[in-house]
Amino acid sequence: MRLSISEMAKLCGVSVRTLHYYDQIGLLCPETAADSGYRWYREADVERMQQILFFRELDFSLKDILAILSDPHYDRQEALRRQRVLLRMKRDRLDRLLDLLDARLKGEQTMEFAGFDRHDIDAAREKYAAEARERWGDTDAWRQSQERAARSDTGEWDAQAEGMNDIFRRAAALRDTDPASPEAQALVREWQAFLTEHYYDCTDAILVGLGEMYTADQRFRENLDRFGAGTASFLSAAIAAYTNTK
Repeated sequence: MRLSISEMAKLCGVSVRTLHYYDQIGLLCPETAADSGYRWYREADVERMQQILFFRELDFSLKDILAILSDPHYDRQEALRRQRVLLRMKRDRLDRLLDLLDARLKGEQTMEFAGFDRHDIDAAREKYAAEARERWGDTDAWRQSQERAARSDTGEWDAQAEGMNDIFRRAAALRDTDPASPEAQALVREWQAFLTEHYYDCTDAILVGLGEMYTADQRFRENLDRFGAGTASFLSAAIAAYTNTK
């Protein structure tokens, strides 16, 4: 699939101006063809745009969307599940408002205002958006991750995702071995270097925090264990062994 900016705008129901702005802030960047210099959107870009539009439908800010999609541990399936929960909450709220309108159209005098209450969905949305920010807080690592995401194009995102998955696949292949083995320690060293190159300066302290999160946070555990049951625990133990020897 290869779409021009006007074709992409028509397909997604947004303006060309919107796509230019998304490109400018690093949210959705088309690929530049080496031979012609033209810029094209690929299938991966269309999928990313759909994710962006789901988030926009749920009133996420562009800054929060970029934060979520730039997270090196972003899980598309988990995002879809959580978007579904939020959309159901939005639908329930709209149903209550429709019921209120129907009652008024029938001449019923009701002073019901519960349908206008956005507290639950706003709180759920903010909790989701805040997780990426809270994971790193106002740190140099977070700022570096955002700056690098803004400079990356979709081809780089794809390559980074594949590079990450390759490391996780190799961790899964080692999960029945000693986490302190030379092979496991070399893989942890590679993972730390990968994060430093593509996202932020992954210090030993940050690496320790990641290792703990891989087992403490169920979503991270499930994401890693997709590569093989026990991968999260193995990688966490390998990181602990790696940092304890320094």
